[in-house]
Amino acid sequence: MTQTTFDFDALLAIPRLSALRLSPDGRRLVVSVTRPARDGKKMHSSIWQLDANGDERPTRLTRSGPGETLGAFGRDGSLLFTSARSDPDDPGQADGEEDAAEEIGRLWLLPGAGGEARVLAAPPGGVEDVRAARDADVIVFSAAVFPGTSGLAADRERHKARKKAGIDALLLEDYPIRRWDHYLGPRERHLFAATLPENEDRLGEPVDLTPDAGRGLIETGYDMTPDGSTIVTSWVDFSDLTDPRERLVAIERQTGERRFLTPEGRYWYAAPACSPDGRSVVCVRAASDELDGAGDHTLWLIDLTTGEGHDLTPRLDLWPATPTWSADSSSVLFLADRQGAVAALSVAVGDGSVTLLSADDALSDLAPAPDGKAVFALRSSYLRPPQLVRLRPGAAQQVAHGIPSFTELDELSLPATLERIEARAGDGKSIPSWLMVPDGASAQAPAPLVVWVHGGPLSSWNQWHWRWNPHLLAARGYAVLLPDPGLSTGYGIEFARRGWGRWGEEPYTDTMAAVDKALERDDLDPERTALMGGSFGGYMANWVAGTTDRFKAIVTHASLWELRGFHGTTDLGPAMEREFGDPYTDAARYEAASPHRLVDRIRTPMLVIHGELDHRVPISEALRLWTDLSRHGVAAKLLYFPDENHWILKPQNARLWYETVLSFLDHHVLGQEWRRPALV
Repeated sequence: MTQTTFDFDALLAIPRLSALRLSPDGRRLVVSVTRPARDGKKMHSSIWQLDANGDERPTRLTRSGPGETLGAFGRDGSLLFTSARSDPDDPGQADGEEDAAEEIGRLWLLPGAGGEARVLAAPPGGVEDVRAARDADVIVFSAAVFPGTSGLAADRERHKARKKAGIDALLLEDYPIRRWDHYLGPRERHLFAATLPENEDRLGEPVDLTPDAGRGLIETGYDMTPDGSTIVTSWVDFSDLTDPRERLVAIERQTGERRFLTPEGRYWYAAPACSPDGRSVVCVRAASDELDGAGDHTLWLIDLTTGEGHDLTPRLDLWPATPTWSADSSSVLFLADRQGAVAALSVAVGDGSVTLLSADDALSDLAPAPDGKAVFALRSSYLRPPQLVRLRPGAAQQVAHGIPSFTELDELSLPATLERIEARAGDGKSIPSWLMVPDGASAQAPAPLVVWVHGGPLSSWNQWHWRWNPHLLAARGYAVLLPDPGLSTGYGIEFARRGWGRWGEEPYTDTMAAVDKALERDDLDPERTALMGGSFGGYMANWVAGTTDRFKAIVTHASLWELRGFHGTTDLGPAMEREFGDPYTDAARYEAASPHRLVDRIRTPMLVIHGELDHRVPISEALRLWTDLSRHGVAAKLLYFPDENHWILKPQNARLWYETVLSFLDHHVLGQEWRRPALV
């Protein structure tokens, strides 16, 4: 039955597709599908197989309470994944009896020929992700282990001793000490290599390829050559906190010998991908950010034998991401933010020519077929959640061919129309936005407007959002403006530098120009407006509150308030220094851009939202903001989540988020009675 009312329950019911994978023979497409768990308290992922022609319904391959995270295909078509579900062959013993109830990521293998999945490895620190060689029965996986241990067996003994002693304390000696929502200890991320067993045994003792990793492998990408002989990984050097560097390292699996593939200097090298012929590796090279602007990004190609590298996309004024190879190694496919979308492009290795494959909507998870005849991907926009599509590898500016999969995606009914508008800033610069107008808005019944500022700030409004979903506001009758002000990506390097270190200047005036342009329409009500945002968008909400009283309400989520103090509490403060300078010698740029200075000017009612577990924008920012607003008599509310981080991820918490936000907007923008959500 076609869904007719779009509300939070309708949003939750949509299957969330991600992590598309294509088997080495090109016959099987699998995808991760996320839905609410049966108890409704968390999101739950499972692995499904899709029909590349759309003739057959999707088939579920995995099922468990904890869910599964999709990894990679082995060369024989077996599927590798991680899951915290218990091992039916060794309940309670795989990780020591005291760990039987812990949710750690075990590495599983599902045979391609059919049958039950089995555990390959279950280190007590958990397996994070896995890669498989294309032409050999070799895998590499990342796992968290205690520093100084000589392998997974020794790590297990250290784990048992710590548990027996009841010790949870951390002795932290290196910066950084935390990331997003967790502290970096007592374990550290290492890469392990192993050969897949021929029978139903577990892996033998995997080889630790990075015993001295320290903090070097935090959130780094890795890949390996098709024969499994060489592993290429990014490696971060934090020895100079004001200027850390990410380089590429090649590791020989048999000997453990390591060599740098990229030089020291002002560049970061990330997202390595080895070519199918084993000769090259491509990666994203980013120039280091500096006080005068964000560093540019390009694709960098390296010969694995000689170590020589060169720029593949020197004239591309977009930032390439997630490179992947064509099956014949002749070209590299990649994604890039572009004009409010995420485009798919390819670059020929031979002559460097770039082809814009598709510029419509937002593409992700590019999966080239081994026969070179198709590229599969997921496509989304603000009018549709991610769906399976197929591209022609060499065709320029094509419309991706949609492939039916889940009926919920095909029958989705949304409550608004979407338009692209452009404003002019005071200096003549074009400021683009998406504008969502609810059904029924007209000159006779103009809709109230909510301006939603994106995070980043090096980001863009360009694809379907599960957390920041404007349709839930449109279903309530609000128009939603999604502006891309200065510092947004997809409009060239100069636009990404617009407002660099001056967050309260061009990003603010660009946003206001976008608002003024939208309100020229007679189907929007200029007297009923609000503004909201999260992370950098929350920063902008705070800055707006202290700069103008044109809005009826402000919602600020996970927001920055006092920039000098933020430098010392966020999980990676030195990154701020490349934009705002060294605060220990000159904090002028921090002070000039800090919205806390404007607190005495705030008159607009504000809803402050924050999660306790947020280490990127720590809870101290919300506490300081709340105190300052209270002391200055601002009509404000604080919605606090003790069990959430930078994002509000649990389904019922997200429901409460929207209930509170909409009630706050309805009260202050529409003049309705305040409705306190029932469960807070």
